[in-house]
Order: sequence, then structure tokens, then C-alpha cells
Amino acid sequence: MKRALVSVSDKSGLIPFVQGLVDAGYEIISTGGTKKALEEAGLKPIGISEVTGFPEILDGRVKTLHPKVHGGLLAVRSNPDHMKQIQELGIDPIDMVVVNLYPFKQTVQKPGVSHEEIIENIDIGGPSMLRSASKNYQAVTVVCDPADYDVVLAEIKEKGDTTPETRERLAAKVFRTTAQYDAMIADYLTKKTGEEFPEKLTITFDKVQDLRYGENPHQKAAFYKGMKPQYSLANAKQLHGKELSYNNIQDGNAAIEILKEFEGQHAAVGLKHMNPCGIGLGNSIDEAWDKCFEADPVSIFGGIVAFNDEVNETTAEKLSKIFLEIIIAPSFSQDALDILTKKKNIRLMTLDVTQSVNNTFKYTNVNDGLLVQEMDTKQINKEDLRCVTNRKPTDEEMDQLLFAWKVVKHVKSNAIVLVKDNMTIGVGAGQMNRVGSAEIAIKEAGEKAKGSVMSSDAFFPFKDTVQTAIEAGVTAIIQPGGSIRDQESIDECNAHNIAMVFTGVRHFKH
Repeated sequence: MKRALVSVSDKSGLIPFVQGLVDAGYEIISTGGTKKALEEAGLKPIGISEVTGFPEILDGRVKTLHPKVHGGLLAVRSNPDHMKQIQELGIDPIDMVVVNLYPFKQTVQKPGVSHEEIIENIDIGGPSMLRSASKNYQAVTVVCDPADYDVVLAEIKEKGDTTPETRERLAAKVFRTTAQYDAMIADYLTKKTGEEFPEKLTITFDKVQDLRYGENPHQKAAFYKGMKPQYSLANAKQLHGKELSYNNIQDGNAAIEILKEFEGQHAAVGLKHMNPCGIGLGNSIDEAWDKCFEADPVSIFGGIVAFNDEVNETTAEKLSKIFLEIIIAPSFSQDALDILTKKKNIRLMTLDVTQSVNNTFKYTNVNDGLLVQEMDTKQINKEDLRCVTNRKPTDEEMDQLLFAWKVVKHVKSNAIVLVKDNMTIGVGAGQMNRVGSAEIAIKEAGEKAKGSVMSSDAFFPFKDTVQTAIEAGVTAIIQPGGSIRDQESIDECNAHNIAMVFTGVRHFKH
């Protein structure tokens, strides 16, 4: 008779699965709450203490850590010495392990949970059994996920046992599961002890979905999300439209990062290829969208739009008239949904934009390596600025400068942004020299550049960018400062009665 050891925290699907094993001739060994649940369902499992000859001790902390368990799991069936040893020691082989782990992740996420409760939800016996069974997968079937119950039962009914291929696949899944489990524990304790950049870093993610392809059709891709609930596109709810693509996700993420800069204001963000093509602020979402669209009505075609307030019927009517890939908002009115869902492919997504941003670190992969840095959450207020020119910005210019500074932070370097009347009017991104970015932004702005303000994500190495801005009609500039030639730019501003303020903070984005 084959034997299965069953001990699970997640009991979904458990009873029919175990009943299927019993019907297939398996003897069931079980522990604690699992044993009780099986007995209440009319099944008759053997208690683990009957197998080990030793009671469960230390409030259940020790029950399966015993040679009669692990010997039965690890004995290599084709090794005569192994089989002789376990026979002499009175150890019976165990052919299947069905184990899922204490809910550590769910416990950590509970509001107000104590450190003691978190520690008690670190499973020891479960991972040990899973690892022992997986190491011996040639003979032992190991099941750590209720999603695999049906496959395992089907093979047993059809073939009398699971196939070697299935056992190998399930073993690989176990090691992924235990690796993630240990990574979550390590992350919790590492953060508790204040280690920001430990000597070893293990981060773990759960798959959200397979993607049709990556950046290009010849590249395979998938979307994963982290372990903690965060302000993330991975936690958005899709209401309508076809599946997200790799590029959609990249753009959507960039859009909501920008949106968080404007808490407490009605904001609309238009984005294309990871750079904002239009950002508008208004007294309503409808006004914010009008400014966002007016900022660059050409580039917004095929772009991403994100709002920090509900999309209403009026705004939806305007959105429906152009081709957009995604619209993200906290909610959509029913009238807005009725209008927008007429467009078959547009993705409509809801995301709570009011939740706090708790993304602490940013991870960027390089060949065979990972760069880790703190998220750029640095905020600048009016009091932080240093005016370096003879003329100070007017109150209106100051408001526009601070707006422009929030935007330029999210534009690929070298970055220049022109702003006027609470909307971007020109964005220059990703050029190899700063004056090149300025020329692009000014060309995009056209006549609107007159009377606008300019922001730069880094200092001006030469005065040429300032000269270009002055010629276009820019009246005030915000930049980090710090160049050995700062005085040349300051003198140029003074010569044309232009205001310039230094932030002392750089916002490179590569």
C-alpha cells in the first residue's frame, strides 16, 4: 500500500483530493488541524505520532522532524543499502507528500500584526518535508499547490502513479516555492534589522500573466508582481479591452509614477514610450484632460492616459474620439464606461491612486547583474529653492516652475520641459546634449514658448541652453545648479531679465 503524508494550511480542495487518494489505495498520514479536518469529513488518517512513536511537542513546532518521516522520504528505492537500512529501523517508505506552508506572507501583511505572531508563522517542518520529497522525486510525488491536485489524481487513476515528468515538474515547483518562502522571511528580518543593501539579495515575484510578446514580437515575455500590496500597475483591475502588452505595462507604470506627483490636484497624464507627452492640471478632470491633450495632440495618438479622479461622461466623450491604448483612473462613471467600451480594444483600468507609495527601491537589470537604488521620491518646495538671478520669479512663475520640476523628473535624460498655464507645452527627452533637448521642447511648444518657464533635470554645462530658451521667450528657469560655469548662465539670465532658481537636486533618469 502506498502512503501519502498530508499536512496543509490551505485546505481548499483537500477533502476530494484525499478521498481520491484513498480510493486509489493510499494510506493517509496526517498532522494536527489537517488530521482533524480529514476526520470530520469521514476519512481515517493515521496520526503522525503513530508513525514516529513520538508525540508532537513545543506547541506543534516539532512533529514531522523525525527519521521515520525523512528516512521514509529520502530512501533511494533503487539503492539496496538504503532499503535494507530503513527496513532494519522499522521505517516505511512515504510515496507522496502533500504540504503547503504556514501563511507567512498573509501574516506579515495583517494590520497591527506582532513580531511574535510573524515568527510563529515561519514554517520549519513543512519546507523540510517538501525539500526531502523533492530531492527524491524519482520515487516520491510532492504536491505543494492545490492547483495540482487534479493532475495528480488523473494520472494516478489512469496510470496507477504519477509520471516521472510530472514528479520532476512538481519538484521544481517546490524548490521555487520554498525559495520564495525563505526570501520573504529574509526580507522581513533584513528590513527589521535596518539592512538596506545586504551582502546577498533575493527578491521574489508571482506571475500575473504571460504576455503575447515582449518589446518586439520575436521576444517572449511575462508579467510578475512583488509580494507586498503597493501602488502598482500589477494591482490595477482591468475592466475592458485586450490583454496588456510588455510595452503597455512599461508605459502604464511610468504614467502612474508621474500621477503620484500631483496628489490633491486634478491631473491628467499623457504618455508615450516612457516619456510624458502631455500633463495638465485643472479645476476638474475635464479641464486637466483638455490641457493634457492640447499639450501635444499629435504624440498622444496611441498613447497611455492616466487620471487621478473619476472619468466622467464629458471626458469620456473626448477620449473616445482619439486612439488610445490604455486609460487608467480610480474609477469610471457608468456613462463613461458605456461610451468607452464601444471601442473594442482600448484597455480601461482602475487603480487606487490615493494609496501611499511604499516602493522603497528600484531594481534595474544589467547583464548578469542587478542595480539597486532608492526610488527618486525627493520633493522640492518653494522654500528649498535658491534664486540666483537679479530678478526673482513672480508668484505665478514660481507655481509653474514647481510644476515643471515635478514633470522633468520623469523625463528621460537629458531632459528639458516647458510649462505654461498648468500644462506642459514642450518636452525634450533623451538627447545626448542638453541644448538638443531644449531645441526639441521649444520646437514642440512653438509660439506657446513665449512667456513659459523651463525646467532642466541637471545643470547647464554651458550657457547655450539658456540662450536658446531666452530666444524662444522663456521667462524663468529651474535647474539644479552645480556647474563650474553656472555664473555664465546666471549672467546670461541677468542680461535679459530672466529669473532662474537652483534646486540643488538632480533628477537624472536613464
